[in-house]
Amino acid sequence: MTDHPSLQPYADAWTHSIEAVSELVMPLVEGEWNRATPCPGWSVRDVVSHIIGMECEMLGDPRPIHSLPRDLFHVKDELSRRIEVQVDVRRCHTAPEMTSELEYTIIRRSRQLRNEKRDPSKMVMSPLGVEMTLENALRMRAFDVWVHEQDLRRALGKPGNLDSPGALVARDVLLERLPKVVAKDAGAPPNSAVVFDVSGPVEFMRTVRVDGEGRGTVDASVSLGPALTMAMDWEVYFRLACGRVRPAAVRDIIKTEGDQELADAVLAHFAVTP
Repeated sequence: MTDHPSLQPYADAWTHSIEAVSELVMPLVEGEWNRATPCPGWSVRDVVSHIIGMECEMLGDPRPIHSLPRDLFHVKDELSRRIEVQVDVRRCHTAPEMTSELEYTIIRRSRQLRNEKRDPSKMVMSPLGVEMTLENALRMRAFDVWVHEQDLRRALGKPGNLDSPGALVARDVLLERLPKVVAKDAGAPPNSAVVFDVSGPVEFMRTVRVDGEGRGTVDASVSLGPALTMAMDWEVYFRLACGRVRPAAVRDIIKTEGDQELADAVLAHFAVTP
């Protein structure tokens, strides 16, 4: 247990997901580490390297001194370059090296979380190089590890944990970003509403309301006569929101009622993760 109850749900979600990651990769033979994942340019090894690297940064370990190759097509900006360093530095590691470092990192981070005494509001440097509160940093680690657990499950053909504690953290993180998608990025008209009806393992209905000045908010109340209603499965929702699938690939299985031009604009801007 941490000293602060507000941190415990995120610590629990992180623990559940990272232990699932460990269980998934522990029995893999060398060749399976090279399987492609839904993350552009990343293999199973790369996803696990990313998880290890981010947790090492949360532990305060120094960042590797490493020059990236010039031919990494998926590295397009400073943020992706920062993230890629922890990945590329481990591309030569063997399967035993990967699993042993993962297990050691889990032990260290679990101990850190059990002994965490800092106030949740304390500002800390996140692995992405920006300051945020300790609570938000831990929340984002729970979110990130769950999403990458799903990347690994898809690559390895082992679905599961779509309704785990990490999935609920992911739902809340993604819903917070929905008003910007609808109101600013997709340009929904003022004084309109867009309803999202999500079914499956994580089920919810949310309405994004755009006020007269074009600002968006999200709530769980029912909207009468929305400009657009979009219905989809939870797995489709989070894969779209996390940039794991292109809208065109799932457009036929998303049910839309109302403004179809707005629906296309929302889907075009649905991805909200780096």
